[in-house]
Amino acid sequence: MDPLDILDNLESIKPVYQPIVSAIRHTVVGYEVLGRFRNKEEWESLGPFFHDPEVPEEFKVEVDQHLLQIALTEMLDAEADGYLFINRNAKQLMVNDGEDLLQLLLDFEAKGFSMNRIVIEVTEHDFDEAFENLNHLLLYYKTFGIQIAVDHVGAKSSNIDRIRQLEPHILKIDTDIIRRHNADGFQDIMHSLSMLARRIGAALLFENIEDNFQLHFAWKHGGRFYQGYYLAKPGFALDGQSVLGINVTEKVSEYIQREKQLVEQRLHHVLNWEQKVKRIQSQWEGTKKADHFIEGLTSDFEEESFRMFICDSDGHQVSSNFRKRDDHWEMEPDKKGSNWAFRPYFLENTIQMKTWSRGILSDIYSDIETREMIRTFSFPLTDEYFLFIDIRYAFLFENESLLI
Repeated sequence: MDPLDILDNLESIKPVYQPIVSAIRHTVVGYEVLGRFRNKEEWESLGPFFHDPEVPEEFKVEVDQHLLQIALTEMLDAEADGYLFINRNAKQLMVNDGEDLLQLLLDFEAKGFSMNRIVIEVTEHDFDEAFENLNHLLLYYKTFGIQIAVDHVGAKSSNIDRIRQLEPHILKIDTDIIRRHNADGFQDIMHSLSMLARRIGAALLFENIEDNFQLHFAWKHGGRFYQGYYLAKPGFALDGQSVLGINVTEKVSEYIQREKQLVEQRLHHVLNWEQKVKRIQSQWEGTKKADHFIEGLTSDFEEESFRMFICDSDGHQVSSNFRKRDDHWEMEPDKKGSNWAFRPYFLENTIQMKTWSRGILSDIYSDIETREMIRTFSFPLTDEYFLFIDIRYAFLFENESLLI
């Protein structure tokens, strides 16, 4: 595809629209504009043209402006509601200091296309060069009501501070992250990105959704918007809801019912463990007999646990570790006297247990000693002493409700 052929035949260029679906209403709330070039009888993607580093940025800007003008006109003519997502890299935006794009948008604002319907997508890779200039320009655009989205978020963790500085409205996450990372890896990445989005007040948009598993993943991890071939392929028409290939409401209903089942199953485990401890809770006779108390519990947690111990409300361990090795429980008296109050949520959890007189199940985390993913069930023996039962990974793996 010769770049000059494209520039000489702008009449052979048309935009296509890929729908963006809302997680709240399950309806199409906008479109991402992509370009197609008519080569004889085939419509070819303009992706290679825009991604070719040999093509001058001025050429790309001219084609992008042409596509955008058509898209804005067609949306107005069709009285199509919703957002219009447009892609621009940093170099394109900096051509003429971004004034060409802004002027075009201002012209269409005068025709009735509100600026707050425009979402400019920049990629995280753009932050590597001339970030300060790009940041100033995007902040300037934001003063007109234009929204900013950062694409390919998570590709480079070193850009987190720059994303925080920009405070975009939307973070776009490629669901290909699921295929490129193991289960633990993408859970950690998603946790970090979710926290970032919450801190800066950004919505999460999951793109390239190609199957039911990825849509479920996006829903489960707080995606506010969905995009991908599983939902709808790019098309020339602004058909709204009719283009969706699946019933999103039905899919989400399935996810909700499944999630509720898993929560009920997880709660059943917690209640079962509480009952086991309560059966011998009256035998607690203080710290001097702490080891003896745990000995009376080990047989009840043969299947679930690999380590048990007792701490006071300040985090001081008042018992030995009871550690299961080769189907036998062994005492580790040297662990007595350790202090665990430095652990995140330790003090908050003990106060909650004391207040509500109920056990607590931790999130999944990596055990420092075994390096395995585990959970800890904690229970208040009194207002001052708390039992900690570490649940082994093999048991979590055998019970799906405990893996989430």
